[in-house]
Amino acid sequence: MIVRQFLQWVRTAPAGERAEATSALARAYLYSDLPDEERGAIEGVMVMLADDVSPLVRGALAGVLAPSEEAPATVLHMLANDRPDIAAVVLARSPLFIDAELVDLVATGGGTVQTAIAGRTPLPRAVAAAIAEVACAEACLVLIENPDAEIAPLSFARLVERFGHLGAVREALFARRDLPVESRQSLIARLSATLATFVHGRAWMDDDHARNIAREACEKATIALAASAGEGEGASLVRHLRQSGQLTAGLILRALLSGNIALFEEALAELADLPLRRVRLLVHDKTGVGFRAVFSRAGLPSSTFAAFRHALEAWREGPDLDGANRLRRRMVERVLTACGQSDIGEVEPLLALLRRFAAEAAREEALMVCEKIEQEAVAELMRIRLAA
Repeated sequence: MIVRQFLQWVRTAPAGERAEATSALARAYLYSDLPDEERGAIEGVMVMLADDVSPLVRGALAGVLAPSEEAPATVLHMLANDRPDIAAVVLARSPLFIDAELVDLVATGGGTVQTAIAGRTPLPRAVAAAIAEVACAEACLVLIENPDAEIAPLSFARLVERFGHLGAVREALFARRDLPVESRQSLIARLSATLATFVHGRAWMDDDHARNIAREACEKATIALAASAGEGEGASLVRHLRQSGQLTAGLILRALLSGNIALFEEALAELADLPLRRVRLLVHDKTGVGFRAVFSRAGLPSSTFAAFRHALEAWREGPDLDGANRLRRRMVERVLTACGQSDIGEVEPLLALLRRFAAEAAREEALMVCEKIEQEAVAELMRIRLAA
């Protein structure tokens, strides 16, 4: 009787009133104790309402049914294929959609639909992968900011590749604790390249100079990243650096001169295609024969061998482990002096690199001294004020 009266009334009622009545009818279906026959009749009416000419009615229906596990699947699927703002309501909240359906909707839907799906809680790995692969930048940002999204390493790499040039995406990715170390390094490289392009575009530096500075900044940040990497991440980072063409002799020498022996050993193991344990034994062979063998197998430029050998000797005599993420000034100066006195063929490019390292190390050491003096001055001022 109620359903029959509703059908007679709904044909002529204004859209706003139909929307209110639709909400009430949907809530009755979900939360009232109704006979099976009446529930079936109401479900049929909701199918009809999901095709109502007014988006107010369809939107009201979507708002009530979206979060419920008891909602009729047929109605929800009709609403999921409605106009984007209505589809987004059910796709953001309904627990009735399976992963395969959501993946298809990500591929065929527009930005509004993709963004709604990206914010779902929880968000399975397969759906996150689809978003990372084809969704718009806004949807990908929502995905990254979704703490309940399960994002695979390959999906992180795809997000970096597609939208790593966007500042908001970079910041959101850096904030993810589960961001793989190789993707984090890729973001650093993208940021360095972006800054170099910006500086050159402003005519503040010529292109080569800007790129050289950006590359050295990227290498410095990579060493710091390696120093903070978790157990087992070093090999992944080194593999990524090699695949991306960043595992150069200069980067490896910087790692050693920064006291980051772990990254140095991982790099040699990767380039020489040897187990890390064996590389460690060869590197620390005090006769030097083992290190020369693994160095040669790694394919590093022979002109840099002396620098690596002297740097390794300096590290052995007094390894500085107070934070292996910046150049050690005394190590750099010792290697620079030794290489300058050696007859090792084409030495000028190596000496130029070592001089840049020495200048960088001296500058950072001076900044640290100034910072320490400033901190001591502030502490002394605080003591004077407290004593007064």
